[in-house]
Amino acid sequence: MKKKVISMLLCISMVAALAAGCSQGSKKSDSSEAKKEGGRKFGYTCMDGTNPFFVTIEDEMRKKVEENGDELISVDPANDVSLQIQQVEDLISQGIDAMFLNPAEAEGILPALDALKEAGIPIVNFDTEVADMSYVTSYVGSDNYNAGKVCGEDLVKKLPDGGKIIVLDSPTMNSVVDRTNGFLDAIEGKGFEVVAQQDARGNLEKAMGIAEDLLQAHPDVVAIFGGNDPTALGALAAANAAGLKDCLIYGVDGSPDIKAELASGKSLIEGTGAQSPVDIADKSVEVMYMVLDKKKVEDRYPVETFLITADNVKEFGTDGWQ
Repeated sequence: MKKKVISMLLCISMVAALAAGCSQGSKKSDSSEAKKEGGRKFGYTCMDGTNPFFVTIEDEMRKKVEENGDELISVDPANDVSLQIQQVEDLISQGIDAMFLNPAEAEGILPALDALKEAGIPIVNFDTEVADMSYVTSYVGSDNYNAGKVCGEDLVKKLPDGGKIIVLDSPTMNSVVDRTNGFLDAIEGKGFEVVAQQDARGNLEKAMGIAEDLLQAHPDVVAIFGGNDPTALGALAAANAAGLKDCLIYGVDGSPDIKAELASGKSLIEGTGAQSPVDIADKSVEVMYMVLDKKKVEDRYPVETFLITADNVKEFGTDGWQ
C-alpha cells in the first residue's frame, strides 16, 4: 500500500513539473512573438542635420517608425563625408536592421555603402542619389531636375531680355546638380549670361560669404539661383547688404522661411522649386517596411516638385512644410 502511495506521489510530481515546463515554454514563446512585432532599429543619416528640410524628414520618419514600436537612431555628419562614414559604421555596430541614407557626398560615401552591403543591411537612399545606385534597395526623392527647371522658366518669363546671373550650386550633391541642370537648361538661349558659378555646399552662411564677394565683382546681376533654400537665403542676406533692389533670387525646397519671404511682398526672393519633405519621409518609411517584409519594391519613387511664388504662396501657408 505504501509503495502505491509513493508511486502516485511521484506521478503527481512529474505531471506538475511537466505542466510548469509547458507554462514556461508558453511564456517564452509569447515573449519571442512580442519581439517580432516591434523592436527593429533603423539608422538615419543626412548630409546636414541642421537644414530645416532634413529636420522635417527626420522628425516625420521618427514619428512613423515609433508608431510601429520601432526605433530610429540618427546621426549628423554636418556635411563631412568622412565623419558620415564613421557614423554609419558605428550604427552597424549598434545592430541596425535597415538604413535611411542621404549622402554628404555622392562619390565619397562609397566606403559606408560597402560596409552596409557586407553587413546585409538594406538601404533606402533619400533626396540625394549616391553615385553607385547598385548599392541601394530603393531611392525616394524629389524630381530635382524639374525643381530647377520651373525656376528657370519663371525667370525667362519675368526677364525676357535676359541679363547677367550668378549660380550657387554644390557639385558633390547630386540633387543640387540636377536642380542646377534643370535651371540652366530652362534659360539656355534666352539671353542670360552666367558670370559666376560657385559651390555654396547648400549652407546659408557659406552662400552669404560667397555671394558677398561675387556681388562686389558683379553688382549688375539680374538674378541669383541657389541650389536650395538656405543658399538662396544666404544670397538674399548678401544682396540686401549690397543694397540691390532689382535682383531676382530663386531657391529650391519650399521651406517655411522662404515662403515667409515670398508672402511679405517686399523680398528679393522671387520663387522656390518646392518639394515635400513630409512626402519623402512617409514614402521612404513605407518602402523600407515593404523591403523588410520581403515585398517587391521599385528602384525609384519620384516625389512631385512645383513652383511657389508670391502669387500662390497663400495656398501652401508659411507655418510649415507642404
